[in-house]
Amino acid sequence: MAENATVARPYAEALFRVAQAGKESFNLAAWSELVAELVQIGAHPEVQAFARNPKASASDIVAAFKALVKTPVSTEANNFLTMLVENGRISLLPEIGAQFLALKNAAEGAADAEITSAFELDAAQVSTLIATLEKKFSRKLNPVVTVDPALIGGVRVVVGDEVLDTSVRAKLQQMRVALVA
Repeated sequence: MAENATVARPYAEALFRVAQAGKESFNLAAWSELVAELVQIGAHPEVQAFARNPKASASDIVAAFKALVKTPVSTEANNFLTMLVENGRISLLPEIGAQFLALKNAAEGAADAEITSAFELDAAQVSTLIATLEKKFSRKLNPVVTVDPALIGGVRVVVGDEVLDTSVRAKLQQMRVALVA
């Protein structure tokens, strides 16, 4: 059986091409918002169970999705949803969303930055940190900040497959390795 990433890739690429060619009223930003909502809805176990229900028609499932989405659904988005439902691919929505976001970030020269801090950061600290990190990684970053007290101090930043760990916990682990060796 093919991996979800392999099966989801053509859907994500097609959706991205439609989003790039979108009208001004439904541009790439609007598509990103819609895809994020669809991913959230499609990942819910009850929605997936409903989509797998043989008694539910494709039009019922699409109507349920459209009722749950806050963003207006364009004709193209409706066609996309219908195609996913008819092909039994609703369970792929999280992977399609992840690949869509990766394509969007690549087109914009951006990347997602997962920032984990030992303490809560205020908006000014986050913006200063992002400005510094954007120079280091040479691209625009979309930050997602979380707090993990186990870091003791400092931050841990993950951008794609690159990790920058300046936490106290990481430095203590490095010292431990040096002392044990």
